[in-house]
Amino acid sequence: MLATKIRTAFTPCSLGAWPTPLEAQPALARALGLSMLWLKREDLAGGNKIRGLEFLFAGAPPKSVFVTIGGTGSSHCLATARSAAAQGHRTAVATFPQPETETSRAIAAATDRAADLVVRACAMVTLPWAVLRAWRAARRLGSGPPRWIPGGGADPRAVLGHLLATLELGTQLDAPPDTIVVPLGTGGTAAGIALGVAWLGWSTDLVAARVAPPVVANRWRTLRLARKTAALIRQTGIEFNVPRSAIRVRVVDAMGKGYGHPTREGERARALAAEYAVRLDPTYGAKAFGFLQRADVNVQRVVFWHTFAWP
Repeated sequence: MLATKIRTAFTPCSLGAWPTPLEAQPALARALGLSMLWLKREDLAGGNKIRGLEFLFAGAPPKSVFVTIGGTGSSHCLATARSAAAQGHRTAVATFPQPETETSRAIAAATDRAADLVVRACAMVTLPWAVLRAWRAARRLGSGPPRWIPGGGADPRAVLGHLLATLELGTQLDAPPDTIVVPLGTGGTAAGIALGVAWLGWSTDLVAARVAPPVVANRWRTLRLARKTAALIRQTGIEFNVPRSAIRVRVVDAMGKGYGHPTREGERARALAAEYAVRLDPTYGAKAFGFLQRADVNVQRVVFWHTFAWP
């Protein structure tokens, strides 16, 4: 079994409870004009970032120090800090400003409590200096050299976790969905899903709703992550022959005014989902879910990747 081979080869640590549930939402599906809607409840395991962190922490010496970056309301930074602490590691985080919402403020406060150090840039142009300060401080927090985690955890090793999530999905459905919808930030989650869909041989349309600037969230970067992950798997001797053309993703714009800025479409999606006891965050989930309300969208059997864990 591919999932077992990957776990054996890369020996991830244990941070979440797998598999995450696949939850049918027939009433919400009818409200959207769909024949069927499922939620892949990554939020119940602490959010989608936990998947990748299991592999990014693999093999780290005791009391390692991890350095990463994100917005002030970054769920990735919060998940990294909390998960590192659970494994006996430490974190230094550099953040850049994003619009304040109730959600972003709650995440920022939780990150302050969980991380060993938070260095805040006053603007995007000063982020490199904040990263440098965090890196230098990290060298004093631990005995060994700091370990870098890219923003959002966008690393081929982390993509392995999202590939495993898609293989889980393959065991939870009797037939492939027509469409999978996922928020697109730094691309790691979408890359893992694209790779998993290709491995399963599904013709499913993967729709990645872009919620971050195109320089970060784009089709090229997502596919590159997926292909680098496939190469990483093959380097271990695991047979993983997926045609390049089979790895597909369709990127749609859902960012609005900018990263972290709520959109009218996203807020409508949040309100509708809330009527059916589905809670979406304004930065990622609401904007992606808004795709299903677009007048020009005609999909029927949909899996929505619920990525966000509330702090």
